Amino acid sequence: MEKRITGHTELIGLMAYPIRHTSSPTMHNEAFRTLGYDYAYLAFEVDNDTLEDAVKGLRALKLKGSNVSMPNKTVIHKYLDEISPAAALCGAVNTVVNNNGKLIGHITDGTGYMQALKEDGIDVIGKKMTIVGAGGAATAIEIQAALDGVNEISIFNIKDKFWENAIETVKKINENTLCKARLYDLEDLDKLKEEIADSYLFTNATGMGMKPLEGKTYIPDKSFFRPDLIVTDVVYSPRETEMLRMAKEVGCKTMNGLGMMLFQGSAAFELWTGQPMPIDHMKEFLEI
Repeated sequence: MEKRITGHTELIGLMAYPIRHTSSPTMHNEAFRTLGYDYAYLAFEVDNDTLEDAVKGLRALKLKGSNVSMPNKTVIHKYLDEISPAAALCGAVNTVVNNNGKLIGHITDGTGYMQALKEDGIDVIGKKMTIVGAGGAATAIEIQAALDGVNEISIFNIKDKFWENAIETVKKINENTLCKARLYDLEDLDKLKEEIADSYLFTNATGMGMKPLEGKTYIPDKSFFRPDLIVTDVVYSPRETEMLRMAKEVGCKTMNGLGMMLFQGSAAFELWTGQPMPIDHMKEFLEI
């Protein structure tokens, strides 16, 4: 990369913690290189305690923008000048655009996930999905799935700091879409098994399965899955989580988080540059 860095190179960041596992810098820098854009993308370890200072730095250093990941997605809006209607509906931001000093927050996770399903030949529209998670990415997926026409969504989450967010998400879906959403306690494993049993698709939309939780899953055993169930995970490192491994053993069609990463990244790329990411090249490069 150093061969193409100049005095005019503009910087784009990624603020999250932990973050060293991310493939986003590899993806975006390859897209910049392919298109000949004078940008560089770097990952910065930023958590809630340092987020406000990081956003001030983004503004002061005139970064072109930044991606945002856990645990900052549902917090960063407090430090921005404006957020998009979609981000406001989801209560989360994963992309910041610096528009001449005005910081605008967007959310691309939901559209990225739904596009990844479509590209993989998975049609959940008009059907039922069960999903674990109530954080930024999970909420974006749930809202977008409902808006796109998923018929029913069963949301499971532990009663942590995101529980109230999940209650609000269910309310938004039921009041603003034709989708029927319900919320359940993830500790009720019998209910989880019951809801998965008549779902077309099940997804993990949490960090469970990636470092430092690698090898772990919310699914107790393979009896929760059946061969005609589709199982997806937002985690892409490792490419095959313990949950996906279990699902494959049962015979389920599976999808990891690489496709979502690509398509949410592509949407962010276009917000920063005004041009689409070279998707076909990136699929080959990322081996998706």
